[in-house]
Amino acid sequence: MKATPPCPTPAASKARWPMVLRCLTALIGGYAATAGLSALSARLLPIDRAEATGWALILSILLYPVIALWCFHEPRLGRILAGVWGSALLCAALLWWLGVRA
Repeated sequence: MKATPPCPTPAASKARWPMVLRCLTALIGGYAATAGLSALSARLLPIDRAEATGWALILSILLYPVIALWCFHEPRLGRILAGVWGSALLCAALLWWLGVRA
């Protein structure tokens, strides 16, 4: 007799979506927030353009794992979504408003 895999219950499928959102926010949103924050820091640092880019790169290497780990540490999904996607959108808006560095 073959053992059939158990069918997922409705409760199990409902519990799956918050984890999927956490994973997508950690991967894609974390990348967007890190890219925005590092570009904004490179734009705002009052040093030479090449040095600012280097410091922003170092910042991004440290910041992306912190954001990704926070996405799984924080118990409230709404706070994660607002924090990560909100910071990405805010950085994008500020970069658009500041324009190109002269």
